[in-house]
Amino acid sequence: MASITLGGNPVHTSGELPAVGSKLADFKLVQNDLSVASLSTFAGKKLVLNIFPSVDTGTCATSVRTFNANASGLENTTVLCISRDLPFAQKRFCGAEGLENVVNLSDFQTGAFGKANGLEIVDGPLAGLHSRVIIVVNADGTVTHTEQVAEIANEPNYEAALAAL
Repeated sequence: MASITLGGNPVHTSGELPAVGSKLADFKLVQNDLSVASLSTFAGKKLVLNIFPSVDTGTCATSVRTFNANASGLENTTVLCISRDLPFAQKRFCGAEGLENVVNLSDFQTGAFGKANGLEIVDGPLAGLHSRVIIVVNADGTVTHTEQVAEIANEPNYEAALAAL
């Protein structure tokens, strides 16, 4: 269990992030067209998993915009923006912003992705949502970088994530 903060107040997550050097566990997440994506959907690609509580908050929206801008120049790399938002909200946000270089995935049905990766918030006002996390995975599915952002309102370290590719 990680201890993080929301507005300086302590909150906790459901466990620990996947270890660097481990294989990312398979997942089933809902895409904007309501089809299901799994890890194998992105086989052979390097992945940046940009995980956050809700695209309808300022910091989360900024992280999606920032990774969208950076993703256009990355070879064989896909940025997955993952939250418990409904796929409709994710699609609306990216459409309104003109963001085309990221893939939105929703864990709205069960929250299993957040639980399996130790990043579900378990207490406080955002309980049940995902904490702000970055996980970078190489083309063979091995985790090369993780970051649990200590204060939910803060942005992740974009440079460190991209350097891990």
